[in-house]
Amino acid sequence: MNPPRSEGFVRMPDAEFEAILTRAAEEGAKRALADVGLDGDEAALDIRDLRSLVDCIRLVRRTAVQTAVHLITTGVLLALLAGIALKLKIFGGSP
Repeated sequence: MNPPRSEGFVRMPDAEFEAILTRAAEEGAKRALADVGLDGDEAALDIRDLRSLVDCIRLVRRTAVQTAVHLITTGVLLALLAGIALKLKIFGGSP
């Protein structure tokens, strides 16, 4: 039996339409995961490893920025101290 047609459209019950959409979404998701190599028994472990790797990259980035700020701050303070020392002739500057 064919579904009823109305002006070129196919009519079907909402429950059947939802079931078709759900099945299509599941198959599409499985195909997308397979395309990127995240299918099979090890997929969950692979995703956990990827998340761990991303967390490590974020930690390294944050640490690098903090280190750069510390180095710049230390350099500025040393330059200020050297300027003060020269101005006050602390290291036996010429008269």
